[in-house]
Amino acid sequence: MKQISCQNCGNRVLVEKYSPIHTSVQWLQDAGTCPEIREGATGAGGTALVPTCGRLRASIVAADRAGELPGTTYAEPAPLPRELLDAAAGAQE
Repeated sequence: MKQISCQNCGNRVLVEKYSPIHTSVQWLQDAGTCPEIREGATGAGGTALVPTCGRLRASIVAADRAGELPGTTYAEPAPLPRELLDAAAGAQE
C-alpha cells in the first residue's frame, strides 16, 4: 500500500490499486479528522456506511494519474462457482 496525503487537509491514508476501478483505502487517522467528513458531506460515491471525502478522492486520482499508485501484485479471489454457492445456501436452510 502507498501512503497518500490529502492535498486539501493533509490527512493520510494507505491506498492500493487492484484494478482501474477498484481502489482500497485504509485511513491512518480517525476519518473524523477530515473537515469534509466532519461537516457531514460524503462527496461523490459516499454512503451512510462508508465516509467518503471528495477532496481525498481527488488526491488519490491525481496520484494514480501521476503513476504513483502501481497496480498491486495481489490478485482478487476468484468468485465461487454458482453450484457451490447454491449448495452452501441450501445447507444453511
